[in-house]
Amino acid sequence: MEVGWCWWVGVVGMMLSWMAYMVCSGSGWGKSERVRRKLRMQGIRGPPPSFLYGNLPLMQKLQSQAKPASLPGPHHSHLFVAHDYTSNLFPYFEHWRKQYGLLYTYSTGTKQHLVVNDPELVREMNRCLTLDFGKPSDVTNRLAPLLGNGILRANGLSWAHQRKLVSAEFFMSKVKGMVGLMIESARPMLSQWEQSINEVGSSGEVEVEVQADLRGFSADVISRVCFGHSYSKGKEVFSKLRTMQKAMSKQGGFLFGLSGLPSKVNLWRRKESEMSKLEREVESLIWELVEKRKREGRSETSSRNGKDLMQLLLEEAKSDESVGEDLSKKFIVDNCKNIYFAGHETTAVAASWSLMLLALHPQWQSAIRHEVAHFCPNGIPTADSLPNLKKMTMVIQEALRLYPPAAFVSREAYEDIQIGNLLVPKGVCVWTLIPRLHRDPDIWGPDANEFKPERFSDGVSNACKFPQAYVPFGVGNRLCLGKNFALVELKVVLALIVSRFSFSLSTSYKHCPAYRMIIEPGYGVHILLHRI
Repeated sequence: MEVGWCWWVGVVGMMLSWMAYMVCSGSGWGKSERVRRKLRMQGIRGPPPSFLYGNLPLMQKLQSQAKPASLPGPHHSHLFVAHDYTSNLFPYFEHWRKQYGLLYTYSTGTKQHLVVNDPELVREMNRCLTLDFGKPSDVTNRLAPLLGNGILRANGLSWAHQRKLVSAEFFMSKVKGMVGLMIESARPMLSQWEQSINEVGSSGEVEVEVQADLRGFSADVISRVCFGHSYSKGKEVFSKLRTMQKAMSKQGGFLFGLSGLPSKVNLWRRKESEMSKLEREVESLIWELVEKRKREGRSETSSRNGKDLMQLLLEEAKSDESVGEDLSKKFIVDNCKNIYFAGHETTAVAASWSLMLLALHPQWQSAIRHEVAHFCPNGIPTADSLPNLKKMTMVIQEALRLYPPAAFVSREAYEDIQIGNLLVPKGVCVWTLIPRLHRDPDIWGPDANEFKPERFSDGVSNACKFPQAYVPFGVGNRLCLGKNFALVELKVVLALIVSRFSFSLSTSYKHCPAYRMIIEPGYGVHILLHRI
């Protein structure tokens, strides 16, 4: 019995030694150590990694110790403007920034990462247009159920091809023609708010959770302008995508591999079957809409404004005879998922943060209301009047500075990449933490945490010491292709709201920025509406 036990111990020991050797000498630990050595030779430091897991155990520990990014209500405005949520949502990045500065390296398992928050290097990243500097593979693999192989996940020539196709839908010349549809989409929401005020009688005040309503409005806009149908037809698609988003965002560190560690609170693997089911349901719903579109032909939206995105996708899939039916279907469905998600979620969140800040700062609310009254007859914006809304633009720019929906610019070097004087070795993932860059007092001044739209009175180029540090829509050749669309939509909906209502923040509002793939109000935005 004792001999048998010793034999098994020996076998297990040999197996563990063999596994360790393979990891260290093969493409794993040894390769990662060589990459770290290349970075150290350039003066880049970082936390020492543990064997196999790298810095993941410390990241998970710091995340579990972080206080919730919230403040008890009711609030006063000075508590909000001073509330920097990066240390709550991403405590490991703040912990290492204090130790190593604006440029440092860390590892997740055998994957090496480089954090770049130096504005000069961000400018160089903006100039880096090579296709070998794309989305990190680890991240895109985790996002596959939600985004398929659409434009947000794709890399290389596949991404370039899809961007060329999709970007045509969002040129400013075309976006201007969408203003009327945006107004149509907003009317049901505004009418609902007005009806609610009428029902309360003489008080004329009603509490509204605006984030949910703005999400419905934004979803309707993207449905109409890109797919030729209203939100009611795609409502179930949006609902299931939202469910997938929430499931994937359990534990804010899933992008960095925290969900890959063995843990009682790690729900990622338990959710895999649920995610697969949701993925199949979403794809089936989208294909039903596509098939209906095929049967009905071009919609009223298409005939009125030229080809919409759905029409372009259908024609592209049909034109490539070398691609089979299954791949053509996947091309259409994946890009629909990408536009459905990115086209409505980020804009709704940006509008929600903007209303929260305007509710806290009534003087700016009044300023843009007077501006809208002057340039927009009856409070109805037009494509020609929108460029005149200078104060509105300043408010939106400041809201995107303090609360950018996207938390990161993320890239992976698929070959050795030169960024300024920095050589990024092949396989390294580069991260820029946008909220930290947007709140750096060395860039924006001592009032970096304050809501001061006037800093943008002379444009972005004069708003801070390093204009390249303002990146709410990303950097480089992967700059958000929906930038023009989002800014026009934000101006339209804010103009319509401030021309009809005055509003203040409700005492039931809880300030809790949450990271769910984008930075959004954790408990919605509750405001008190008064009709003007």
